[in-house]
Amino acid sequence: DLHKVFDGKQVLEGVSFNLIRGETLAILGRSGQGKSVLIKCIVRLIFPDAGSIEVLERDVVNLEERELNELRIRIGYLFQEGALYDSMTLSENLMFPLNRNKPGLTRTEKENLVEETLKSVDLFDARDKMPAELSGGMRKRAGLARTLVLQPEIILYDEPTTGLDPYTSRDINDLIVRVQEIYNVSSIVVTHDMKCARRVSDRIVILQNGNFIAMGTYDELENHEDEMIRNYFI
Repeated sequence: DLHKVFDGKQVLEGVSFNLIRGETLAILGRSGQGKSVLIKCIVRLIFPDAGSIEVLERDVVNLEERELNELRIRIGYLFQEGALYDSMTLSENLMFPLNRNKPGLTRTEKENLVEETLKSVDLFDARDKMPAELSGGMRKRAGLARTLVLQPEIILYDEPTTGLDPYTSRDINDLIVRVQEIYNVSSIVVTHDMKCARRVSDRIVILQNGNFIAMGTYDELENHEDEMIRNYFI
């Protein structure tokens, strides 16, 4: 029953849903419908005005800062722009969160984690490159690698294919599926890209006017009895 108002506009109005362990849930909706706001509330980058959020058995809204940071380590968040540090190489970008959040690991253990993670997203050969030297698709994969290196249980993807050409978008979609298979994570994918939703999702929810108006598989919603729902899939 999540609510959020921005500048007098009701962005979220009673949103409720569950994420099932091991599934990929796609959240569809037109621009400005509150999709990104919703997932930012999940990790409390944005504070909801009302409602409750329970993630991995923790009450997100009422957590103290230390407890919230501990929870965030278990939740990967892939921002639209990748959010890499421009002054660090790709390897250093992955080592940074390990040094900060996994102080108990040895240097060798951290280096092995970085190597394995870069290989899992096909970026090991680019490990010494700076972010400015990476293509748009490589930056997306690099952002995902930095998310994966902490071995999260949940990953939140914010418009993972935005700004990419169709070929690169397909690669990112395939990578999201592969990550789920390799790491057995639970994922939420915010997107307006129907090809992305179809390729990666187990379930889809449609956000409109502050609430979910439909939920189901891609095929179920594409053949929905309500024409308004079907129109999303044309």
